[in-house]
Parts: sequence; structure tokens; C-alpha cells
Amino acid sequence: MSSERRPVPEAEDDGRPSVPAAIAVSVAVEDDTGIAEARDAAGAFLSRVQSEYGLPVSGRAVGVAQLVVSELVTNARKYAPGPCLMTLEIQDGTVQISVWDSSTILPAILAPDPGRIGQHGLEIVTALCVSFAIHREPVGKRITAGVMLADDPGGAAAGRQVL
Repeated sequence: MSSERRPVPEAEDDGRPSVPAAIAVSVAVEDDTGIAEARDAAGAFLSRVQSEYGLPVSGRAVGVAQLVVSELVTNARKYAPGPCLMTLEIQDGTVQISVWDSSTILPAILAPDPGRIGQHGLEIVTALCVSFAIHREPVGKRITAGVMLADDPGGAAAGRQVL
């Protein structure tokens, strides 16, 4: 189940539609089959952002956004009872990926350890994203990560760090 805020774009002086203030979509994930649906919804949303609003979205951005969605929604389904809610919103050249769940336990981001088996998801997310935050909510918590929509015109991948 999803909902989308899509204001009607007004035409610019040159006849092209202007980009609305809010471009967003939300998807409720009620079971583990919803993880793939959330990932697919992220890809479809970013495709619409590019085709309908003309915003640049690199192939890398789509792949990173889908990976981040998969990691955050999987963690929410694994560690929190009940459904979770994923929201994608375009802000200042990024897609902000936000996942709310009902658990009050905040995740731990472990230090890099190549010898550790598993539990690298949030480590990967924080390395790929330009922003990352965890917020307590009146019920549960919300994790938000930002992915740049376009790579640097000079060819550098857009992200937190250069490898």
C-alpha cells in the first residue's frame, strides 16, 4: 500500500513544468514480502522523478537508494514488531529515505571490522549516504538516510567518501 504527494506542477515561463516543493511517496510494509516491494517502489519513484520532473538521477543513485531501502526496511522487519513505513522525499538534490518502525531500541552502528560476519548493513549505509540520522518518535523510531540524486559532473561518484 502506498500513498504519494504529487502537487500539480505549474508551468514555467518557457512552458516546462516547474518542480513542486514536495515530491514524496510512502509505502507501508506489513510483512517480509514487502521488502522487495519497497525496493521496487524506490526504483519506480526515482524513475518518475527523472521522467516527470526532469531532475537528474544517476543509475548509481537508483542502485544505492534501493540498497539503502533494502537494508533499512529489512532491519525494521527483523527487529521491530508490526509493520513499518518507508517514505521517500526529494530534498535539495537528494532522496531522503526514511523508515519508521515501532521498536524503541536504537540500532548500533558497529565500527568497521573485516573479520566480523554479518551486521555490516548500517556500516554500508552510512558509508554510501551523504546524511544519516536516527530519531526517537513518540512511538518507535525513524531512521533517515540521504542519497545524492546525481553524480559529480566530473565523474566522481556522489556519496559520503571517495574510495
